[in-house]
Amino acid sequence: MPYLLPDDRLLAMLREDVPYGDLTTRGLGIAERPGEAVFRTRSTITACCVEEAERLMLLSGCTAARRMASSGSQVEAGGDLLIAEGDAGALHRGLKVAQTLMEVTSGIATRARRILCAARQGRPGIAVACTRKHLPGAKDVMLKAIMVGGCIPHRLGLSDSVLVFAQHRAFLGRTPPHLWVAALRAAQPERKIAVEAETVDEAMWFAAAGVDAVQLDKLSPEQVAEAVRAMASLPQRPLVVAAGGVTEANAAAYATAGAGLLVTSAPYAAPPADISVTLAPATP
Repeated sequence: MPYLLPDDRLLAMLREDVPYGDLTTRGLGIAERPGEAVFRTRSTITACCVEEAERLMLLSGCTAARRMASSGSQVEAGGDLLIAEGDAGALHRGLKVAQTLMEVTSGIATRARRILCAARQGRPGIAVACTRKHLPGAKDVMLKAIMVGGCIPHRLGLSDSVLVFAQHRAFLGRTPPHLWVAALRAAQPERKIAVEAETVDEAMWFAAAGVDAVQLDKLSPEQVAEAVRAMASLPQRPLVVAAGGVTEANAAAYATAGAGLLVTSAPYAAPPADISVTLAPATP
């Protein structure tokens, strides 16, 4: 498990959903009746944010909550994830936020794990990185999900890495790559220089300029293999990164083609896991 979301983040989620109390539970007069909530997955998943769900239930006022699984574990269909105890008011305050958080992140983690496993069928040990195309404002949640699934963040943001896109080069005019690569190295001496290429010829042009990584955008596995072969004769070969359209259906092919790293946004579009919540009154 990579990290835990702090209480202030979880409390903000609860405040968003229950800012002024639960009208239904209060109106029915059942808020103080003791009960139990069981969270259970209906399909096999890579579980995520079970620890946060446990904490959410306690922050909602439950008297007890215990995890039956941990983030990163494979839970078979029908398996219990979390059991919480408390009065009906506390259970209802926390259950939907806890349920939805686990559903969304477990869906992402499950697909991330699936893509990673597919890639490693093509080459054992290859890494899969996930892009910055997560929902804005949800970086902490979504990065945890992909990391729980075994992937790594591609870039944490614009402030942590250097990656030159065509949108940057549009402002460089006819300046040859070796000059702006040298300028970047002087300005950011501790950072590796990566450049995105849209053709094999572009990839060779940037590789010859001495970049550390060439990110091939939306090239086929065959084109990636061609680029890898073309760079084999260079005295200093950059890392070849395959990006754009990488999924579980083609990850093995990209890995076999010789890419040193796969980059994907696909896990963020994964459907949520299907997690049920069963509530019952406490037995006397």
